[in-house]
Amino acid sequence: MSGLSLAASPPSGSKPIQGQQQQQAATPALGGVMGSLRVIELQLVAFIMVFSASGLVPLVDLLFPAFASGYVLVLSRFVFPSLGKSNEYSPEIFQGSKLFRLYVVVGTTVGLFLPLAYVLGGFARGDDHAVRSATPHLFLLSFQILTENIISGLSLFSPPVRALVPLLYTVRRIFVILDWTKDVWINKTLPANAQLPDVCWYWFGRGLAVANLAYFAVNMLCFLIPRFLPRAFERYFRERDELHLKMAEDKRSSAASSNSQTPDKKVD
Repeated sequence: MSGLSLAASPPSGSKPIQGQQQQQAATPALGGVMGSLRVIELQLVAFIMVFSASGLVPLVDLLFPAFASGYVLVLSRFVFPSLGKSNEYSPEIFQGSKLFRLYVVVGTTVGLFLPLAYVLGGFARGDDHAVRSATPHLFLLSFQILTENIISGLSLFSPPVRALVPLLYTVRRIFVILDWTKDVWINKTLPANAQLPDVCWYWFGRGLAVANLAYFAVNMLCFLIPRFLPRAFERYFRERDELHLKMAEDKRSSAASSNSQTPDKKVD
């Protein structure tokens, strides 16, 4: 999610050294949590997309996944084509530590699980305002998770293309979350005679909107742009240079072989 689902393992094309193998063996529980988290995410994606198609998502947000998918395909075909190197060990771009994986879990909880609970609670309480304000974020996030999980296992997409997917969706979702924050902080008011559950629900919606805005703004400004995106481009251009160098060496060796055979033919 937000690039975090693409950040877990050593770069492809590099064999895991013994220290990395020991580190991976030392954290089996956390790896199990991450695997289970991805399965739960995909299950929730199907659920979210079903109730998001009920007219709660603006047309612009409905069309955005189609635009993003088309743009990604154009980039993968004409700008950053795959170099044809097999992802022997992992398609992941960024190597994450235990703390980073905890950051992933926090992001999934704040960005997916709690907003889903907020929307379901809005349905149960008859709070259409809460449902309508949080659903566009969930809709875009569900498409982002689905797209990241699809392209992360395909060698058709190069590292820069895979890194640009979460960046595109995160930028759009920040604007959506800003609208959500405006709705719950400005457009929604608490009745003067509100009961304690209503007050708790009111401040839960406010706090959740601010938490999502803070998390994904930090994720974009402190992780995706300064770390994740440069790592993807660095890896892509390094692999491209290695491929070009190998092709040049093959040409030189082929030319040397043909030149060595020419004198032998003349002697014959």
